[in-house]
Amino acid sequence: MNEKAEFAQRLRDAMTQAGYALRPVVLEREFNTRYWGRSVTLQGVRRWLRGEAIPSQEKLQVLADWLGVEPEVLRFGVAVRHSVQERRQRWDEGVGYQEREAFEAFLKLPAPQRKIVREVILAFAKAHAAPES
Repeated sequence: MNEKAEFAQRLRDAMTQAGYALRPVVLEREFNTRYWGRSVTLQGVRRWLRGEAIPSQEKLQVLADWLGVEPEVLRFGVAVRHSVQERRQRWDEGVGYQEREAFEAFLKLPAPQRKIVREVILAFAKAHAAPES
């Protein structure tokens, strides 16, 4: 399945779970009553439901608020959320006080010094990863 088709499936699922009929006219009406920008046409929402187009971020936010789902889940699916949560958890568990202090100091450095520090760290990582002779 491609990205647009997957989005369309998530949109249809969210509409169903929220108790709305899977009809373009319903989506058009409900979306346009909540969106303060230029109204979306029936053809536009039909393209969303068919998997031919993905709405802009601003419109996606309105859809997510209306349907009671997180915008990132509506746009990218649950797998992306789990991936982000796993990475965040790894950082939360694997980074201690001293590392956080070093990160904070790093972020306060001017850009040229950050570049040098980054290159040193990457050089150490590369040397450590190299097989010993």
